Amino acid sequence: FIPKMQCRQLLRCISRSPATSSSSCFGVARRQVHQPGGFDTSFGFEEVEPGQKQDRVNQVFNPVSNSYDVMNDLMSAGLHRCWKRRFVASANPRPGWRVVDVAGGTGDIALGLLEWSRKLPGRAPPPVRVAPGDGSVDSFREAAERQTAAAEAEAPASCTVSVVDPSPSMMQVGSAKASAKGSTFASSIQWLEGRAESLPLDEASSDLYTIAFGMRNCTDLPGVLREAHRVLKPYGRFACLEFCSVENPLLSILYDEYSFRVIPPMGLLVAGDWDSYEYLVESIRRFPHQTLFANMMREAGFSAVNYEVLWPGVCCIHSGYKLPSV
Repeated sequence: FIPKMQCRQLLRCISRSPATSSSSCFGVARRQVHQPGGFDTSFGFEEVEPGQKQDRVNQVFNPVSNSYDVMNDLMSAGLHRCWKRRFVASANPRPGWRVVDVAGGTGDIALGLLEWSRKLPGRAPPPVRVAPGDGSVDSFREAAERQTAAAEAEAPASCTVSVVDPSPSMMQVGSAKASAKGSTFASSIQWLEGRAESLPLDEASSDLYTIAFGMRNCTDLPGVLREAHRVLKPYGRFACLEFCSVENPLLSILYDEYSFRVIPPMGLLVAGDWDSYEYLVESIRRFPHQTLFANMMREAGFSAVNYEVLWPGVCCIHSGYKLPSV
């Protein structure tokens, strides 16, 4: 059921072109979408004080936490699941790793990382060395089997993940997912309320830092990158999945039309919330170009920085490593 006022807003906004309208329905004209700068103190197309942004973002995500997964499936036609699987595979977490997943309240990335690492072998047992004349081939084989079994028993079955998210309601959704998968998964995830700019983690405590579709919601991007560098161990990896600037001109036009015409009305119909999904499409366009973000990673101290654009060209995986200080 949609109130009459919302129905009138829906019809009025759909009838207007996002390419020319400057109404509150579409924020600003499309020609203003790709403005450089200002992304660290903006809330969508609106400029805000740095101290206000996180509260505004929380107000966006708390009301839509229960419909978040459904909307992601509808908005991306299920592609977000393929992007996340590719992201997890590229991160390649190993058994025994300590992972921090930031802005991961829904649990998708944390559970994916656990499932991936459980498929990998544990630490390889050291070879059994038997001096010549110390026993028969059978006794050597038995000793090797015993040592292998002992090493496999000691090796962790998967990585462990600390999820840090500013939204308790989103983490409730993720915690319920983890519990539904069993105690093994639930016990391998720690849920921490916190911000990406000031993680509740010790320095050099994590082997892998992941953040998926959450970086653009942060207030201070350089500060977030410096904090990620702080909590990573030497040779630890930073991995970020985020929407990117669309390079193909035709796809860019179609993408803008779809984003502004379809996504906010879809949010109103499915989640009863126009504003949150209008913010979504605006925040994507305020995020820095992928090459600029790669430079920001280098300035934060990361090495071997690269990015991979995922099909059909609307998001990409950023990657970098923390090398030990010389």
